[in-house]
Amino acid sequence: MLKKLGQSVKGYIKHAILSPTLIMGEVIMEVIIPILLALLINCIDPTSGNSEESTNFISRFFENLIGRPESAADMRYVLIIGGLIAVCAVISLFFGAAAGRSAAIASTGFAKNLRERLFERISHFSFKNIDKFSTSSLVTRLTTDVNRLQEAFHMIIRTAVRSPSMMIFSLVMAFTINSRLALIFLAAVPVLVIGLTLIMTKAHPIFKRMFKRYDKLNRVVQENLRGIRVVKAFVREEEEIEKFNEVSGEINEDTVKAEKILSYNMPLMQITVYACILLVCWFGASIIVNYNVAGIGESLTTGELTALLNYTMQILMSLMMLSMIFVTVVMSRASAERICEVLDEESTIKNPESNPLYSVPDGSIEFKNVNFAYHEGKNVLKNINFSIKSGETIGIIGGTGSSKSTLVQLIPRLYDTVDGEVLVGGNNVRDYDIHTLRDAVAMVLQKNVLFSGTIKENLRWGNENATDEEMKQACIAACADEFISSFPEGYDTYIEQGGTNVSGGQKQRLCIARALLKTPKILIMDDSTSAVDTKTDYMLRETMANSIPDTTKLIIAQRISSVQACDRIIVIDNGEINGIGSHDELLKTNAIYREVYESQMKGDDKE
Repeated sequence: MLKKLGQSVKGYIKHAILSPTLIMGEVIMEVIIPILLALLINCIDPTSGNSEESTNFISRFFENLIGRPESAADMRYVLIIGGLIAVCAVISLFFGAAAGRSAAIASTGFAKNLRERLFERISHFSFKNIDKFSTSSLVTRLTTDVNRLQEAFHMIIRTAVRSPSMMIFSLVMAFTINSRLALIFLAAVPVLVIGLTLIMTKAHPIFKRMFKRYDKLNRVVQENLRGIRVVKAFVREEEEIEKFNEVSGEINEDTVKAEKILSYNMPLMQITVYACILLVCWFGASIIVNYNVAGIGESLTTGELTALLNYTMQILMSLMMLSMIFVTVVMSRASAERICEVLDEESTIKNPESNPLYSVPDGSIEFKNVNFAYHEGKNVLKNINFSIKSGETIGIIGGTGSSKSTLVQLIPRLYDTVDGEVLVGGNNVRDYDIHTLRDAVAMVLQKNVLFSGTIKENLRWGNENATDEEMKQACIAACADEFISSFPEGYDTYIEQGGTNVSGGQKQRLCIARALLKTPKILIMDDSTSAVDTKTDYMLRETMANSIPDTTKLIIAQRISSVQACDRIIVIDNGEINGIGSHDELLKTNAIYREVYESQMKGDDKE
């Protein structure tokens, strides 16, 4: 998992390495300051034994460098030591600021790369992969989970380097001053490690469950916002609010449970910190008194005791920061696992391993003994067999849930068959380069989607190099030019996200024009004229027949009038082909088709 996530540091390795390096400089300066303070106190305090040589190697280094004080409160010595403390503080500040900048660059770059990798992987997912995770879950992983990992990475390359380094250097310095007193710190470490381990093991499962509930919350919000018109039309605001509050309450419950466990972290730290300070003060004071008054035991100056107390705070503050790192790691571990699930997921639809086909000869289609299932063991398409010549216009009709849309989605390999073959241009669709195959097939889906941008920008999804004249001709063929021209800004009219500022019929015609701009070998219209009137529907079919005569056209429709002029019509019932033939043939031979025709034409004159 770490190796997989580590690949996202690429391009920011320099800053990821520079930050810990600068942190080491900051730590060294901070560790030196207590020793310099000890020298300063010993110089001022006449009872500190100025005549004795320091036992600490850093103290001896500075004494050799600048000499020892000539007398108590030697001002020359005080000014030099004070100046060195100021220099160390400034250098530490510089290193800390530079380390913070490098850590910020590295962590934000890591998050950027990780998001790009995730989005690229998701973009190549098949519909089956996306169904597995759900849209709301993928959105959460791209946002909340990546943000948590960014925070964790920032903490790891900065705090996770600073805290152990500070603890180790401070322990070393404490041992050089007085090894017996320094043992107090070592005794505190196992207590903290055991406590933090218990906290982490208890909190992790709760955070893991909490992120799944974030997915559910996102799903509720997305459904509500997308269907806000339906919600208001059916006056369901209160029910939707209740649904949201229920999920939000579950997240709140998990958060409270996790925070209750994590709340033990601070008391554990404080008890350990204050216990160590008390023990160091108690035993340190005893050593000073026994040596200065009774002349027994080992020596310890007031300055050295002050340095020990400083190192006590540095060691225990480092442990507190490590505990915060543990908390962050616990929270980010669940996010890391969720992100790696996406990165490890392989698309169920892949290009051929060798010699893919990069050209689609024509728009002929053939289904051979095709079975398909969304869930294993439950086929929604059963033993489908038919062939379509290039340039034919084929109608597909059937009841709701009869798998009409599923059938046509197998042609551009949005899904793969469970059994059997789908052939396009005489070749199995699995043998084509995916981009080549899908570029030869244009689909106008049942749920028409427009993106925020101008009409021109939306049309150029079909052909990014289309000229203004080509776009105009496609819109004329799609019966869209008339209403576009009525807009004040014409083809430069801005379309809001989801096409909310155009009607359903206008949206459908724009999507048809976008598909026509691809000049495809196969055009699939999945109930894409349901929002237009019958006259416009007729005009659309007429203009398309004239503008793209060589393109194979598949028209899924609920209205008989939309398909009765097709060369042939396929009747699907419960995932099986119930009949194939022309309008007149099916009226004579197919009971389902005849029943639908009579129910739609009942009481109406034939037009």
